[in-house]
Formats: sequence, structure tokens, C-alpha cells
Amino acid sequence: MKLECKTEDIKNKISQVERITGKNLTLPILNSILLIASGKSLKLRSTNLNLGIEVEIPVKIEKEGIVAISGSVLGGVFSNVFQNENVFLEGVDGNLLIKTKKSKIKLKGQIHDDFPTIPRVLGTSFEIESKKLIDGIKSVYYSSSVSDIKPEISSVFIYTNEDNLIFVSTDSFRLAEKRIKVKGLPEITGILIPFKNISEILRVFGESSSVLKVCFNKNQISFSSDDVYLTSRVIDGVFPDYRQIIPKTSRTNAIVLKQDLLNALKISNIFSDKFNQVNLNILQKEKVFELSSANNDVGENKTYLDATITGENIELGFNYKYFLDCFQSITTDSISIKASGASSPLVINPVSDTSFTYLIMPMNR
Repeated sequence: MKLECKTEDIKNKISQVERITGKNLTLPILNSILLIASGKSLKLRSTNLNLGIEVEIPVKIEKEGIVAISGSVLGGVFSNVFQNENVFLEGVDGNLLIKTKKSKIKLKGQIHDDFPTIPRVLGTSFEIESKKLIDGIKSVYYSSSVSDIKPEISSVFIYTNEDNLIFVSTDSFRLAEKRIKVKGLPEITGILIPFKNISEILRVFGESSSVLKVCFNKNQISFSSDDVYLTSRVIDGVFPDYRQIIPKTSRTNAIVLKQDLLNALKISNIFSDKFNQVNLNILQKEKVFELSSANNDVGENKTYLDATITGENIELGFNYKYFLDCFQSITTDSISIKASGASSPLVINPVSDTSFTYLIMPMNR
């Protein structure tokens, strides 16, 4: 291998793939980034067996070749040493020489024959703007369970309904659903992407403005753009039929300003107990929308908000952290809160935006 490329180009790509290298003592090759120089490009590959990534960089190649280098070492070198200049890479006896005008570095290579292949996923495919995909995932992923005990809910569930690509997550205590309009979708009965892979998908494509090709089967899903190919395993399981728990009607409806509610929740947080409980009291005739919390060691708090209220009076408790999480998915100025009873979930929607629905189970003590 012998090639020349721009430092910034390879530096950014190394940063992308290094995060996906494995930390596996029994398979040390997973710690590596595989560099493949062929044609007019340099490909960088890494995998931790749950995720795999391949990125492509245009370079000037004098000699083709392959070398495997520790991801953390390669990332450390490029993030700390080089400035905006061209860099020369050369494979010598399985090692990698890195040269610039002011430095010469030799990195010890690893035997690359055991490096796992990055699977080319075959199956059902569709195209989507990366912004729409990221928006859908970001709107719900925080509601996933972080425990692997029930892998089907430690995931983001994706399916289609007419021209909607629907993203759902739940941890049994709250649930988030986001609907994204996408034309020309195939029928998707359900894809379960593991929660622990979501952060890397968001990181790799979060700033992208390209159109992604998504391809999936019962074992794998892939996301590909012009210069990035990312694969993730999918969970073999059945997501709960969550639509059964979404109340069809409501007895109490309230509309409040998003910023007012956010400020009130932050104040209530200071006085909440070890269960993070905040109490909600809605009195229709008195036009009262009250948030309260109490802690024996700190004190107590009651905050009253201006609200448009219809329906019955209700009082219930909820985990304030769950409520705070959904604010990142709400872009409107006002929030609709619906309740069907003290033992039914709160249903939260942005006013005039039906694409996002959020449920919180009450915690009455």
C-alpha cells in the first residue's frame, strides 16, 4: 500500500469508524481499523459484530494494499498530530508508515486475515432523506429500555402504515411514537434496531443531508450513502402491541405553553422525592393546572400554570424525568395533555402536530 490524501479527509473518517471498533479481548482483531487501498479510494472498515461500518475516501494511490491498525492508536495519532496538509501512507511488512512534512510515524500492524467481513445486506430496501430518518429515531429512542432483559423493548421499532414510516420505543413506563411521511415505502411489518446501536447510527448520519438507502432482512439492516455503509444487527422478537394501550378518548384535556411547563417541571424537580414523583392536579371549574412536589429533606413546592382546561377534575403522579425527556421531540409552542383517569396513561401531543405521541404511566402512591 502506498497513497497520498488530505489529512482532514482521513482524520474525520477515522473518527467515524474508530468508535465502532470492538473492545474484545478474545478477538483482538476487532480493535482494529482495516485500511484497503484499491482503485482511486481508501476504504476504512471496523466492526464490533453488532455494528459494522465502511467509509470511502478519494485518494491518490501509487500501490494497492491492505493493512490493519489499532483503531485507538490510529485515531489518537490523527487527532493530535497533523494539521491541514497532505499525508502519505505506506504499508511496509504489515505495518503502516505515516509521513507528513514535519513527522514520520510507524504504527505496528495486525494480521488482517481474521478481520470479519462487513455483510452486504440483501432484502427489502427503500430510500429516505437522512434528516427524516434521524428525526424519527431521535424523537423516540430515549424511551427505549436500557436493559437487555427484554431485548424487544430495548430497541427502536420501525414499521409502515400507508405513507408513514413509524418509529416507536417504550420501556413499559412511557412510550414515544413518531410518524414521518415518506412516499413509495414498501410494506414493513416491523424492524427492531437494538438501543445500544442507535447512538452510533445517529452520530454517523446525524449531520448528513444525503439520501440514504436502507436495506433489511430478518437478521441485519444497512444504511448507505455515497461514502458510508453502516450495518446493524436487528432483534429477532415481537414488539408489544402498543396501540392497545393508547386511550381512544379522554376525560380531561389541558393545553399549556411548552416553556411554562418546562420551567415548572424544573422547579418541581428540586423538591421531588427519591422516586422523582411530581403530582398533577387539574380542576376544570376553578381553572387550576397545578404541579406540586415534596421532599422531607428539602421542602415542598406548588406551581400554577395558565391552561385551557376541559373535562373532569383529575389528580395523579408521574415521574418528572419522563416528562422532561419528551420536550426534545416537541417543536410547537403549546402542549396538549390528555387523561382518561388516575390509572390511565397521560397522553402528550404537540398542539397542531399529530405526528408525535407520548405516553407516561402514572405513579400514584
